[in-house]
Amino acid sequence: MSSTNLDPLFQPFTIKSLALKNRIVMAPMTRSFATDGVPGDHIAAYYRKRAENEVGLILSEGTVIDRPGARNLPGIPFFHGDESLAGWKSVIDGVHSAGGRMGPQIWHVGAAASFQTDWTPAGGFESPSGLASPQTRLGEAMNDEAIADTIAAFAKAAADSKRLGFDTVEIHGAHGYLLDQFFWSGTNERSDHFNGATIKERSRFAAEVVKAVRTAVGPEFPVILRLSQWKQQDYNARLATTPESMSDWLVPLVEAGVDVLHCSQRRFWEAEFPELDGENGLNFAGWAKKLTGAATISVGSVGLSGDFIGAFSGESSQPASLDNLVQRLEREEFDLIAVGRALLSDPQWVTKIRSGNADGLKAFNVKDLAELS
Repeated sequence: MSSTNLDPLFQPFTIKSLALKNRIVMAPMTRSFATDGVPGDHIAAYYRKRAENEVGLILSEGTVIDRPGARNLPGIPFFHGDESLAGWKSVIDGVHSAGGRMGPQIWHVGAAASFQTDWTPAGGFESPSGLASPQTRLGEAMNDEAIADTIAAFAKAAADSKRLGFDTVEIHGAHGYLLDQFFWSGTNERSDHFNGATIKERSRFAAEVVKAVRTAVGPEFPVILRLSQWKQQDYNARLATTPESMSDWLVPLVEAGVDVLHCSQRRFWEAEFPELDGENGLNFAGWAKKLTGAATISVGSVGLSGDFIGAFSGESSQPASLDNLVQRLEREEFDLIAVGRALLSDPQWVTKIRSGNADGLKAFNVKDLAELS
């Protein structure tokens, strides 16, 4: 698995009111096991098991805000309504009883239908311009009332996360979902304040969401924002092609109240701007930290041999070296590392790597996506 000393992974990390025992984050992964939007005991047990096995910070699967078209699969949990919030209260209480820390990822899918099914939400899809991708129509463009209600719904979900006892909250702004559809010129054709020729102008909606969330949770509750260049609609899409344009994109979001930028790549080890600092240069999270001064989480195929996109076409992956990851942590390129499929398949992944039990690590099998264990 690794010939490198893994101590950098197990250093504590603190930001505002959040104190973590190590640098390992469980990445948000859509599971779709919530009946009628309610996270049940099986979901609480799933997260508690990772907390019991020393994951530093758990970020929940995407859980949707109170908007009619916010989800694209019937098994996605709500983060609104008494019954669903009571379920999330059981989840966080279980994680805390195991000594863990956790935040919900609050989400609105926008005009992004699931590739797994033709199910559609009763309220239909809504998005900046009624576009799922460039020139591909889906659902309705959001009017002023819908935009205002969506911003308020994000703030309400964030306030509920704090009230329920969660340790942080993450806003999903990546992967071609609602906030990302405002960022992307290919899906934002609006003629109002929330569009413009530059990424800085198209970031205004997300900045308004962040400001509302910050007001709702107060100054000391950490706010995380997940971002990506790539989209599920276009793996090669890039919002920022230079450090200057990345700064225009990210700095206003940090100024609006983001504490941690969760920077999603398909492969965390790839340089974001290799033409500037080489093939082993800073990755997305590294550049985000350098440009904004914010803390960052890196993520993308950590601990496994195969790209996570391959899982959607049935590919499995074997455990892989952590040497490159540790080297990047040692030079403080980013602050935290999120682990997805390795933790999905193996709840004991953290305790195994810490004890040097490389032979005990489980491979990722695509069948694991259909189970909650």
